[in-house]
Amino acid sequence: MPRASIAGRDPLYSPSKSTAKTPEEWLEKVAPEKTQGTFKLFLGYAPGVGKTYNMLSEAIRRHERGEDIVIGVVETHGRPRTAELAEQLEQVPRRRIDYKGVIFEEMDVDAILARRPQTVLIDELAHTNIEGSKHRKRYEDVLDVLAAKIDVIATMNVQHIESVAPTVQSVTGVQIREVVPDWLVQRADEIVMADLTPEALQTRMRRGDIYGVDRAEKALANFFRRGNLIALRELALQHVTKAVDRNLTAYMDSKRIQEKWAVRERVAVCISSSSASQMLIARGARIAEGVGGELFILHIQNDRERDRAQQSTLEANLEFARNLEAQIFLIPGKSIAHTAAEFVREKHITHIIFGRTAVSGWRKYLYYWAIQHFLKESPNVDVHIVTQHPERE
Repeated sequence: MPRASIAGRDPLYSPSKSTAKTPEEWLEKVAPEKTQGTFKLFLGYAPGVGKTYNMLSEAIRRHERGEDIVIGVVETHGRPRTAELAEQLEQVPRRRIDYKGVIFEEMDVDAILARRPQTVLIDELAHTNIEGSKHRKRYEDVLDVLAAKIDVIATMNVQHIESVAPTVQSVTGVQIREVVPDWLVQRADEIVMADLTPEALQTRMRRGDIYGVDRAEKALANFFRRGNLIALRELALQHVTKAVDRNLTAYMDSKRIQEKWAVRERVAVCISSSSASQMLIARGARIAEGVGGELFILHIQNDRERDRAQQSTLEANLEFARNLEAQIFLIPGKSIAHTAAEFVREKHITHIIFGRTAVSGWRKYLYYWAIQHFLKESPNVDVHIVTQHPERE
C-alpha cells in the first residue's frame, strides 16, 4: 500500500532525524567533483594544417553556448583569418619578461589561475619559455592549469613528440629542438587530428596562407616536400589511432566487456627462455604488420629456476621484442594455459602464437593437453602454432 504525503513531504519524515541531502549534495553524489581539468589536444603534422584555427572555432562555439572560455596564449603567425577568430575571445594578458635587455611576452599562468575560467586555450604545447618564467616548458604550465581543475585545449605538431622527433629528423633532415614527453600526449583525454592532404597544404603554402609568398618556394623545397608531408601525416594518424584504441580499451575495461571487439587486431606471442623464441617474435611482428595491429609479448614466469644461460637468452629475446616496439608482459603463473587465457581475455587479444618443439613421448601429450586447456578457457581468438626445431646441445 503506497504511503500518503502532503505537499511533497513524506509522512515518516522527522526533522530531528533528518538525513536529507541538499540539491548540491545530490549533484555531487551523481557527478562527483572532478579532481583536475580535462585535456583536449589538437594534433597536426605540419604548420598550416589548421590546428589553431580549429581550436579557436570550437572555442567560439562553446563561448556562444555560454561557456567561460579564454585564450591563455595563441600564436597567429600573422595569419589574418586566425587573428580574426582570436579577436572574438577574451585573452588573458601575457606576462612581460625582461631578458638581457629585450622584452619577451609569455603566457601568464598565475593570471589564468586567478581568472579561473572553465576552459583555457594554450597554443604550441612544445614551446620553451624564456628564462625567468615560472616553468621552463609550456606543457609544465599546462599541468598547473589542469591541477587547478581548469580544462585545457591545446595544440601541437606530431614532430614535437619526444619518441617521434628522431624519426622526423631522419626523414626531413630538420633538427627538432622542442619536444614534449610521450606521457603528456597519452595524458590527453581527447585527441583531435587537424588534417589536410599534403597537396592541399602545399597549395596553401603557394598562396601565402602559411608563410609569406617570398618564403613559400624555399619551404616547399625543404620541409614541405610532398614525401616529408606524407610521412609526417602517417605518424600523426598513427598517434591518433593509438589514442582511440586506448580509449576503447579503457571503456571496455570500465564496462567489464570481456568479449572480443575486433576493431583493431592485437597479436600476442607466448615466449620462453629458448633462443627459438626470437623466430616466434619475428613471426608475430610480421602478422601484426600485415593486419595493421599491435604486438604483445607474453612470458609466463613459473617456479622453475633458470640458469645463467637461460636468463641471458630470455633477456636477449625481450630486447629483440623491444626493438620491434612490442609491448612486453612478464606474468607469474603456475599454469601456462590458464595464465595465457587470462591474458588474452584482459588484453582483448585477437591472435596468439605458441611455439611447438618437435617433442615426442609424454612431453608431446602434455603440450597437446595445455593447448586444449587454453582453448577451453580462452575467449574466441585465432591460435597460431609454429613448429620450432629443437635446440642442439
